[in-house]
Amino acid sequence: MLALLADSTIRTVALGAALLGISSGVLGCFAVLRRQSLLGDTLAHAALPGVCLGFLIAGSRDLGSIMLGALATGAAAALAVLLLTRTSRLKTDAALGIALSLFFALGVVLLTFIQGRGNSAQGGLDSFLFGQAAAMLRSDLWIMGAITAAALALVAIFWKEFKLASFDPGFAASLGLPVLALEAAMTAMVALAVVVGLQMVGVVLMTAMIIAPATAARQWTRSLGAMVVLSALFGTLAGVTGAVISAASRGLSTGPLIVLAISAIVFLSLLAAPGRGLAWAALRHWRNRRNLESQQVLATLYRMAAEHGDRRHPVELGTLDTFHGTPTRRALSRLERQGLVRPVRHEPERTPHWELTPQGLAQARRLLTDTGGDRDGEEMS
Repeated sequence: MLALLADSTIRTVALGAALLGISSGVLGCFAVLRRQSLLGDTLAHAALPGVCLGFLIAGSRDLGSIMLGALATGAAAALAVLLLTRTSRLKTDAALGIALSLFFALGVVLLTFIQGRGNSAQGGLDSFLFGQAAAMLRSDLWIMGAITAAALALVAIFWKEFKLASFDPGFAASLGLPVLALEAAMTAMVALAVVVGLQMVGVVLMTAMIIAPATAARQWTRSLGAMVVLSALFGTLAGVTGAVISAASRGLSTGPLIVLAISAIVFLSLLAAPGRGLAWAALRHWRNRRNLESQQVLATLYRMAAEHGDRRHPVELGTLDTFHGTPTRRALSRLERQGLVRPVRHEPERTPHWELTPQGLAQARRLLTDTGGDRDGEEMS
């Protein structure tokens, strides 16, 4: 890997991917927390007409002009969504869908128009659909770095306001904060993240970089600060990994590899994140089921002893199995290790019998009292 990074072209692409990971990771957190995942998709597709307009104005594939155009049309799409939701009965998801379709269709028309003009300068312009990291220049890194720095500075300055508006906009409004302006600023930040990723992954795949790092980070923490940091780290890791794999393998595009890398991080986070991952949920379910089985067996022993008026009344293993309709030996073994039951002999019978210990009696009584099931054993000695 270090040998690959020694190459200046690969190093440029890797640094660009790292900048993309940082910007999309940090800024995407606010879109995820505001439940506006489709917003990233809309703004990414809305950037295409801006790419074309930037090219038409500059007359060449100047990245600065293209990014400014993408930012302008992205902001226009966000404004259109805001107007549709504020002035009509359309829900946010419908407004986002309308803006996405309209602006992307306009971008495809403009792209077709440019390609039909026969201008040699437009060569590779369609690469902004899926990204073309290999065409990145060192001068492009300065533009991407400046946009990333501006976005991060905006987050740092308005951190408390963005945090409050994301979690409780009603309370933020009651404090006199300009919630609408804050929401517009957070939407503009998502547009900035899209602009940074145009050259690297393109408008089609950019939505994954907005949503995936934040989604993965959300599985590992409940703190917004930690989530933002983790999201930036995950985005950077995916970006550099995709860039290095693309450099080591011929014919593999960098953008899709970056998206695949962050998708793998999301999958691992959903599976293994402590407390929230699917594996932990399955383990918790298994433990709860096992505890419930043990509690049911303990309650059965208590009730049977209560019916005989003797806490030391032994209950035959087969009787317990028949009562529960399933083998109970494992549950009894767990209860025995906890000191709640013990095996006893019940002559003249030779089959295994079990009885409650004093600790088991107290535990069963507490269990049934909490559930309102202790009626017969209140006077049991």
